[in-house]
Amino acid sequence: MRKSVLFIFAAIFMGLLCGCTYLAPEPPPQSTVTQISTIDALLAGVYDGSVTLEELKIFGNTGIGTFDALDGEMAMLNGEIYQIKADGKVYRPAMKLHTPFASVVDFRPQKMIRFTQPCTYNVFKEKIDIHAPESNLMTAIVVKGTFKSVKTRSVPAQKKPYPPLKEVCKHQPVFKLKNVEGYIVGFRLPAYVKGINVPGYHLHFLSKDKKSGGHILDFEMEEGAVAIQTCDRFYMILPESSTGFNQVDLSKDRSKALRKVEQ
Repeated sequence: MRKSVLFIFAAIFMGLLCGCTYLAPEPPPQSTVTQISTIDALLAGVYDGSVTLEELKIFGNTGIGTFDALDGEMAMLNGEIYQIKADGKVYRPAMKLHTPFASVVDFRPQKMIRFTQPCTYNVFKEKIDIHAPESNLMTAIVVKGTFKSVKTRSVPAQKKPYPPLKEVCKHQPVFKLKNVEGYIVGFRLPAYVKGINVPGYHLHFLSKDKKSGGHILDFEMEEGAVAIQTCDRFYMILPESSTGFNQVDLSKDRSKALRKVEQ
């Protein structure tokens, strides 16, 4: 009798499984920053992508990140994804590609700030901090401006076994753009995201002609308009089936490595 009951239960369970259909992810509520994996996993060399670019676009129209095998810097603007590779050029990636790390938001600006005088990167950050003092919330930033100079970097695609990100960045190509119009996209994040994302400012650049860009190291802006959205929700998608993510030791403090990578 017991075996018969178990058999019937197993049959019902398998029937339910066979009848299951894939439920596509739904867009999150407004003012939600959606993140793929963690910055510490990326620092440790977890570069295998876990979410397709097509799926990523469900969660937002604006953001930054990288690509499978660390193949360049990502800038998402107005729902379009751009890939700045190690040659400094901008490409349009296939939506079937995956990302190992990204942060996106359905960008709906709440504040506009005008920069009518030249400013450095540090002065830019100081002014944003004044106009958006909610330092414990997440702030999405989009800038359209004219720049005297922009210093950026990208990273080349890696091969397994993947080295840590700080080793990759020792040989990163750096680009110095002069007298260029373009866009800045990214986030200012609170200190408590340490280990999960980049505390402070994390910004990427995309030229107006969509030919150059990268992770911002420094800039001098002649003038520009800054759109800001304060976000009070956070949603993280971890790479459940990734062997690399499940095996990496995320108990280590990688703050020093992150500072070197960001600079």
